[in-house]
Amino acid sequence: TSYTLASLMSFMYFLECLKLPVLFIFSLNAIVLLNFLYYTFMSAPKINVAKQAISYISNKLTPSMVIGIGTGSTVNYFIEELASYSHLFQGAVSSSDASSEILESKGIHVYDLNDVNGIEFYIDGADEVDSENNLIKGGGAAHTREKIVASAARDFICIVDKSKMVQTLGEFPLPIEVIPQARSLVARRIVSLGGTPELRVGVKTDQGNEILDVKNLNLSSPKEMESKLNSIAGVVDNGIFAFQRPSVVLVSEV
Repeated sequence: TSYTLASLMSFMYFLECLKLPVLFIFSLNAIVLLNFLYYTFMSAPKINVAKQAISYISNKLTPSMVIGIGTGSTVNYFIEELASYSHLFQGAVSSSDASSEILESKGIHVYDLNDVNGIEFYIDGADEVDSENNLIKGGGAAHTREKIVASAARDFICIVDKSKMVQTLGEFPLPIEVIPQARSLVARRIVSLGGTPELRVGVKTDQGNEILDVKNLNLSSPKEMESKLNSIAGVVDNGIFAFQRPSVVLVSEV
């Protein structure tokens, strides 16, 4: 944050040196400052819970350990924190190409899941967490691989800010990964279950598939709906994590 603030001050000084009209400089500085405050406010809870996760696992890391890494903005902050501990564990299995790229940029070796015997911890965020630790995931279109890596881990640690905690799942549209050829077929089946599917335009998963975001499903029985949706031909996986619930949910303190 201090580095970002220094950059902001330097940029403001640069604008003044350009000898632009005072009102223009004032307006531009105000916009830049408001953006800075907004992103600082938005990132603080994610940084806080990322540090909590580091505290939870740091004294348990071993040189032979492989850990699982999820996908999303909160996880990105966790990777930033994790980089300082990279000498204490062997490497990571990633749930997405995006996370793999960040991990490798931090000097953390990324393994294919097929090449490891087990994963001790899997750390990931969520779009919703209910009172029984059931999740909705998939806002980043990576929930299929996230569920696979979570299933391989001994300990799934979910990291979220307070806004993600709900009594019952369903306000966040449920992502469902589908084979492109079966998209319309799957959509009709979802409508018959009471859902309202919408194609996430312009988005392809790392597996080359498409995402349907579904509203209005009754998710009061998450396991039942997770199984029912996954039984539809053409569905790769849906974003309900009821069978792969986290063992620990860490929530931001700010």
